[in-house]
Amino acid sequence: MEQTTHLLECLKEVYDPELGVNIVDLGLVYEVREEPERVHVRMTLTTPGCPLHDTIVGAVKWVLQENTNKTDIDVQLVWEPQWSPQLMSNEAKEMLGYF
Repeated sequence: MEQTTHLLECLKEVYDPELGVNIVDLGLVYEVREEPERVHVRMTLTTPGCPLHDTIVGAVKWVLQENTNKTDIDVQLVWEPQWSPQLMSNEAKEMLGYF
């Protein structure tokens, strides 16, 4: 669990450039786990046609490589479950005016 918490903290450095909120607080990261040879991330984006797809995935890979010293970062983009604003943290909701 501690390991997962560390990885999630690292991923908080990755922001959705359009919303200005990190991907963890947005609720985009469904799973992250460190394996002996790689780090696996299962995540989504706010919309399937997100124009910043490559930018966000590239940032996820870069941040995890820098913080784990692993070069094999497997980012799996999924569309189920579909992202919704209910997945956001209270901090993200507050920043985006959902309260």
